Amino acid sequence: MNWLKKFLNFREKSDGDVVKPFLDHMEDLRWTIIKMLVVQIVMMVVSFYFRHDLMDMLRAPLYKVDPTLPDQLIITNIAGSFLISLELAFFAGIAMAFPFHVYFVAQFVLPALTRKERGYLLPGIFCAFLLFLAGVIVSYLWILPSTIGFFFHDAAAAHLRVMWTWNAYFSFAAWLCFGFGLLCELPVIVILLGLLGFVDFRFLSKTRPFGYTIILILAAVIAPTPDPVTFVTLSVPIVLLYEICIWVVWLIGRRRKRREEEEEAKRNLPD
Repeated sequence: MNWLKKFLNFREKSDGDVVKPFLDHMEDLRWTIIKMLVVQIVMMVVSFYFRHDLMDMLRAPLYKVDPTLPDQLIITNIAGSFLISLELAFFAGIAMAFPFHVYFVAQFVLPALTRKERGYLLPGIFCAFLLFLAGVIVSYLWILPSTIGFFFHDAAAAHLRVMWTWNAYFSFAAWLCFGFGLLCELPVIVILLGLLGFVDFRFLSKTRPFGYTIILILAAVIAPTPDPVTFVTLSVPIVLLYEICIWVVWLIGRRRKRREEEEEAKRNLPD
């Protein structure tokens, strides 16, 4: 539980050094979750209203593989189309509510930032949303069609009749697009851990080879493309982002150390 104690102490740094009871922290967390749920539900309702347009967007990558492929997808149960619409609304709602979720979590996790640092909060959230959106778009336009095309043509080469279900295709497409979008959030996660003091430059530099390996494994799992060129093209930007994050954490640690030295110097001044 040391990490929890460290986190709670971090939240109390800028509130006049007033120690808040544990239940007060839990109350803040409860309201954070409630706000996230309300926004998520609203975005899901909006997405469900446009479910047919979203379904057409989901069908578009199939036309790049084979013009007849979208008409070959089937559903195997009576309520299948409605359940797919609900799932589609859920994932679309997450995408639309993503910047709000990040903002609410940041409000809860980072109250100890100075006023100047809080000015970077909205730009940081905007960058996080752009990274997530970029990952989803790249996966939708590039990775998904190439991956679907590989499996489709591989089945055709084996003289197998393709009878994919909408449920299977949607699950595969959602995992691919959202998984890669979340993978692009790696810089945000690393910088957040650096702000919280859970990781520092020394730790990240020592574990750099392990970090690169994990990134490559996640890229291979999320985007199982058979093309090595595509795999390298997708993995290298994430690795570069991770390397940039290591040096950003170095800057954060340097500023934190300088601030602590200034505060210590002020405390040692004679009255």
